Amino acid sequence: MIRRDFFRWLMASSTLLGIRSLRAQDTPTGHPDHETVEAKPAAAAPPSEQAGTGDFLPVETPDIPKLPWRLENGVKVFHLIAEVVKREFKPGWSFDVWGFNGHMPGPTIEVRQGDRVRIVVENRLPEPTSMHWHGFEIPFAMDGVPGVHQDAIPPGGKYVYEFTLHQHGTFFYHSHMAMQEMMGMIGLFIMHPKEPYQPRVDRDFGLIFQEFAILPNNTVPNSLSMEFNWLPINGRVGPATTPLIVRLGDRVRIRMVNLGMDHHPIHLHGNTFYVTGTEAGRVPEAAWTPANTVLLGVAQARDIEFEAKYPGDWPLHCHLPHHMMNHMASMVGPLAHVGRGMHAGMGMTEGMGMPRQGDALSEEQGPSLGRTMGGGSDLEKRTTHLPPHGQHGAGAKPPRVPGYPQDMFMAEDAAVAKPETQGLRPGWSGGIQGMMTLVRVLEPDQYEKIKALQSRATQGKPKRRTPPHHHG
Repeated sequence: MIRRDFFRWLMASSTLLGIRSLRAQDTPTGHPDHETVEAKPAAAAPPSEQAGTGDFLPVETPDIPKLPWRLENGVKVFHLIAEVVKREFKPGWSFDVWGFNGHMPGPTIEVRQGDRVRIVVENRLPEPTSMHWHGFEIPFAMDGVPGVHQDAIPPGGKYVYEFTLHQHGTFFYHSHMAMQEMMGMIGLFIMHPKEPYQPRVDRDFGLIFQEFAILPNNTVPNSLSMEFNWLPINGRVGPATTPLIVRLGDRVRIRMVNLGMDHHPIHLHGNTFYVTGTEAGRVPEAAWTPANTVLLGVAQARDIEFEAKYPGDWPLHCHLPHHMMNHMASMVGPLAHVGRGMHAGMGMTEGMGMPRQGDALSEEQGPSLGRTMGGGSDLEKRTTHLPPHGQHGAGAKPPRVPGYPQDMFMAEDAAVAKPETQGLRPGWSGGIQGMMTLVRVLEPDQYEKIKALQSRATQGKPKRRTPPHHHG
């Protein structure tokens, strides 16, 4: 046995003995009181392991941090804090949502297949909560459904989840309180395989797709709504989403998770990819299917992989038309309404010409249907309220046409500028709205330039203060 292999064997044996010793102890798993976990500080993991730069490629989650951990008797210990957070979806638009450790979505947990993990969940929300590990094959008591598996974690309380991971792939964690999910409580949980997937990728990204209904002049999502006007990726909406930067010729994996009320047909321009994974793990290669659009269902994950053969700035987005806009509201027709009749832009059925009461020619129906039926419709023409924003050319006025669509082209390049947008065509931001981002396939020189800008931006960014009682 050569010296290098001897030391690998020695380290593996030590770790195995540590795990066996831990299993022989009475660990306070699944118990609200976890003081024994925090009583003895443990040394932080080495930087190389903490960053996941060992035998796997770390997953990049733009606009979402990684959750740090410490090693305690062979167990990776994470601290997850459920709390109310402020999230800026795009410049000038900040909302009061719920998340973890100061972020929404919550920080990414990244581990290896075979790891034993202990996750201390602290509840700083104004109501009880619990944590579900979506798709995990773990002991029944650790599944996290309040009432079924455990008591809900009360405000100010803590709960310890502990289990060994034998799976690998793209997973996620989320609150198992339905309305809390609609407030944003989700995070990625990546399990890397013991042996790297083949073919190996050069870039690995993780994206979370969400939906929020936030009324004008409000900052709190309406968690009971069935229609949504803010549709972020990793907590940002286009054009504030951070582009994915890859080098020409790279093999790329994009892991996508959906937690909302709608399914999303996710389309990648200019490239053909293969679906290589689901929320249950890796798909056998014989079952890989080529596509450029994949349906990302609610509570599902989809991994796609492709060769970045074509240079360019390629949009990646949900192809539902209403999901490619920001801050939509049902406001077609005059902003003010005086007198009798239904306000313009009412319910969906009325707007489609299917009145539920009264006749189609009545005064009450005219303003909603907008089809010159009833006197009210002559007074309330369905015209846009929105300014032209330059899409008709300098000095041009938009046509005043009944039923003119509400599309706007709003270029705001400077407001969303960051290293990853360097070199994009002027006006690019007008075409990236809502649930949209960019995959930038760059020539080597441009790639290296942007990576250098990213590095400088990261070094100059102040570190976020660790919350009280957080021992990450």
